[in-house]
Amino acid sequence: MDGFATKDLTHNDFLGGQLKLWQPSDGYRAGIDPVLLAACVPATGGQSVLELGCGAGAAILCLATRVPGLILHGVELQSNYADLARRNAAENDIPLHVTTADLTVLPVDLRQVSFDHVIANPPYFRPGTHTGARDAGRAKALGEETPLAAWVDVAARRLAPKGYLHIIQRIDRLPDVLAACFDRLGSLEVLPFAARSGRAPGFFILRARKGGRAHFKMHSATILHKGAVHTGNKGDYTIDINKILRNGAGLVWPASG
Repeated sequence: MDGFATKDLTHNDFLGGQLKLWQPSDGYRAGIDPVLLAACVPATGGQSVLELGCGAGAAILCLATRVPGLILHGVELQSNYADLARRNAAENDIPLHVTTADLTVLPVDLRQVSFDHVIANPPYFRPGTHTGARDAGRAKALGEETPLAAWVDVAARRLAPKGYLHIIQRIDRLPDVLAACFDRLGSLEVLPFAARSGRAPGFFILRARKGGRAHFKMHSATILHKGAVHTGNKGDYTIDINKILRNGAGLVWPASG
C-alpha cells in the first residue's frame, strides 16, 4: 500500500500544541479517545510500552509527551499508517520503533520481548454492525476484523509480570473484554466515560494487570462535558478533561470503586 502524500494530510495540534501529528484528511483521524487512553497509563521513565494497532501514533506519542524517557514500540497492520507513525515520532523527536505486522502474527524478535505496559484502541464495531466507511484505512480502524479476544490475548502474552494493560472500547463491548481477560489478567478495573451528567456511559477504559489479584472494580463514570446539554461552546469539556486534552495531564484513577 502506498504511503500518504503530504497534500492528503493535515497537521494537527494535540495536548495544546505540545504534540503535532500528521493525519489523513479523509482516513482515520484521532479524536479524544487515544488522548484519554494515554492519560490513564501509570508509566514512569525507563519503562517499556507497546501499542497494538498504533495507527498514526496518537496514543503512544501523547503518552511519551507526558512521560519522557519511555521505551516505545508500536505495531500497525496498515503500512501507510505505520509510516505516518514513524514520521510523527521523528518530527516530534520521540524515539518510537514501529513494526508493520498483523498483531496476531508478530515477528519472532517482538515475540521475545516483554513490556511494562501494553495499550490498545481496537476497532469499536463488530462486523456488520456499523455503516462501512468509504476510506479503507478508516474502515479497518472502525470495523473489527481481528477478534477483540485476540487483542487481549496478544497483550497478555507481551506483558511482563505485574505489567499493565489499558484498553479503550465502547461500553457494549465490556462483557467481551472481561471474558477475554478471564484466567489471563487480574486486578481488573473499569473506568466508564459519559458525555454528560445523567447520561449512560458510551465507552470505557479497562485496566488489567498480569498476575494481579485485587478484586474487580467498577468506578463511577467520568463526565466529559459541562452541563446537561450542549451550549454551543466548542468542546465545553470539564476542567479535568480539559487539563488532559489541552495540557497533557494524566488521568488519576479513583482510589475505590
